[in-house]
Amino acid sequence: MARTTQPQPQPAKAKKSSRRPVAVDAASSETVELEIAAQEPDELHVEAAQAAEEIASTEDGAAPISARVKWFDATRGFGFLVSDSVDGDILVHFSVLKEHGRRSLPEGAVVECIPAKLERGLQAKKVISIDTTESVVPVRRVATPAQRADRGELAANAGDFERVEVKWFNRAKGYGFLNRPGIDGEDVFVHMETVRNSGLGEIQQGEMVEARIAEGRKGLTAVELRPLS
Repeated sequence: MARTTQPQPQPAKAKKSSRRPVAVDAASSETVELEIAAQEPDELHVEAAQAAEEIASTEDGAAPISARVKWFDATRGFGFLVSDSVDGDILVHFSVLKEHGRRSLPEGAVVECIPAKLERGLQAKKVISIDTTESVVPVRRVATPAQRADRGELAANAGDFERVEVKWFNRAKGYGFLNRPGIDGEDVFVHMETVRNSGLGEIQQGEMVEARIAEGRKGLTAVELRPLS
């Protein structure tokens, strides 16, 4: 009697993961942050969470480093750290904060963490400790009707946009000053609320931007900012 051979079942092919780790390119962290800012918040949250799951399964090996919180968006659930120990920013997802009973980090806080190297850069695999004694806690002030009226009048009387240079800006104090390049004269006051409303995020000493300037009760004041066109 002829023997029949039963066909052997073929092993199922492993599915490729569709997860894309989100992290900062060490060579160009600014470019990656701009790419991240252009994405939808829901997509960002999913990608950061997937990357957090991926690094959770990697082997330990990197030494802990000290880093400072550059910024953290509690709504999106992630932010960035900076450290003198590594090149480039370090992405931190809220999932690694759960064991500390937190879902966010205040700007300026000092964090001891273990970074993991992913395809596009660094991400915090584990947060060991959080020191908030040096963190910046922004104070939100509610403008009075008189203050709102003054701002409206300043905006109405401000000139066209012109190039200015950031003389200095202190986010903790909530204000700074600008210079008009090539023009000797008084400094131009700029308030944190003006920077925030202009969507610039942060301005640094020596940075060139454009501003609309008006003469206020206490001197020249920038009422609107924008990047160089």
